Amino acid sequence: MASQEDVFKKLVAHCKEYGFVFPSSEIYDGLGAVYDYGQMGVELKNNIKKYWWDSMVLLHENVVGIDAAIFMHPTTWKASGHVDAFNDPLIDNKDSKKRYRADVLIEDHLAKFDEKINKECEKAAKRFGESFDREMFCQTNPRVLENVAKRDAIHSRFVAALEASDLAELKQIIVDCEIVCPISGTKNWTDVRQFNLMFSTEMGSTADGAMKIYLRPETAQGIFVNYLNVQKTGRMKVPFGICQIGKAFRNEIVARQFIFRMREFEQMEMQFFVRPGEELKWFEHWKQFRLRWHKALGLGDEKYRFHDHDKLAHYANAATDIEFQMPFGFKEVEGIHSRTDFDLSSHEKYSGKNIKYFDPEINESYTPYVIETSIGVDRMFLSIMSAAYNEEQLEGGDSRVVLKLPAVLAPVKVCVMPLVKKDGLPEKAREIMNDLKFDYKCAYDEKDSIGKRYRRQDAVGTPFCITVDHQTLEDNCVTIRHRDTMEQQRVAISDLHNIIGAEVNMKNLFKRIVE
Repeated sequence: MASQEDVFKKLVAHCKEYGFVFPSSEIYDGLGAVYDYGQMGVELKNNIKKYWWDSMVLLHENVVGIDAAIFMHPTTWKASGHVDAFNDPLIDNKDSKKRYRADVLIEDHLAKFDEKINKECEKAAKRFGESFDREMFCQTNPRVLENVAKRDAIHSRFVAALEASDLAELKQIIVDCEIVCPISGTKNWTDVRQFNLMFSTEMGSTADGAMKIYLRPETAQGIFVNYLNVQKTGRMKVPFGICQIGKAFRNEIVARQFIFRMREFEQMEMQFFVRPGEELKWFEHWKQFRLRWHKALGLGDEKYRFHDHDKLAHYANAATDIEFQMPFGFKEVEGIHSRTDFDLSSHEKYSGKNIKYFDPEINESYTPYVIETSIGVDRMFLSIMSAAYNEEQLEGGDSRVVLKLPAVLAPVKVCVMPLVKKDGLPEKAREIMNDLKFDYKCAYDEKDSIGKRYRRQDAVGTPFCITVDHQTLEDNCVTIRHRDTMEQQRVAISDLHNIIGAEVNMKNLFKRIVE
């Protein structure tokens, strides 16, 4: 059995080899934590974005979209708290000269206790078989109890230090836990200090007249400063939502794990405006809706979990993450936050403009509260790719690498293949492809043996392959091969639209997520 780390390395290599993700500016040896999406990757990414966008604006008549500029007036980021508070606690190892996020070092250390507990449970499960009661075992086994006590003691200190922004205590936890640098293996640490994550640049034609502006570190503020414009021009009534897909930029010091944490990334966010006092009801509603959206893809319900925040952001009164089981553990893919009226009140204060909403039903003006759902496109891409990547041993000693992508998201939906490059088969194959290409992203392949062609399509996740043979010219039937089962069936050309459409239509997913 290959380790998860090996599988992840293979996945990264696969992404490059098959045109999903390339290191940016690779001919110049790349740029740290910046990646380009290749010809297959961009199709998958666009399909993810379409699935999200349509699930928001088609399924909810009170949700609309905007596309706000990346550059915003610099006071925006003062009002949002990013200029003063958008910091990470960083610590350097003096021997390796490497810089780390102090909170991530401690979280990784805490995760080791969970691993130890799971190992004890797995050993006991093998020993006791079906009669094994995990809960009872965890409550009584001395080794498990010892690890739980150690973890909980560190965890409570960690949470208290984060709440108080106590940088000295964060360092003390690292020292007390004897956490070593993964590179040098030493405990020779500097003090912890804060580092602002925003990229800044200048706007203006002269050095004297230039204004310092920022590349946005999130897309949400573009929605907040426009909410009244949208409400008035769209005659929207609270509750209503505004969604947006766009790039954001963070000068991540510890950018790692491929496209999981990048300096330039894409977010899909919705801000949902509600009456004060109703926010927790809507928080719960969107939590459940967003989880159904993820699970509808069929990647495995057990791969998702909610993780409530230990430390709430200064603007939130409730926050949870939807985590997905990546090859390197459960990691956040989406955040759902009850942001209260922090953002709108702050923009009202800093701008001096009245941006309250007048509610005709109760005949009063108020600052709406906001529920946010925020998902990283790149993290979603990574979670889908890691769940889809499979190495299969086949009968007869053969093997294949197959991407079992959800058919609706697959970059190419169907590949049309003439059995041989003569006897009118390529012409017939082109005729079929020209009919299908108006509805589905199609590929055409006539090179190599049919087996090799199937393997190529398996590796990029194409759900259907259609083979045109000599019999096709007589009976207008083709062989359609299904990616996951490798089953082949003879079908009429006239039935292809129905067979493919039944699998790749997003409507099927939407029906699963609407209550």
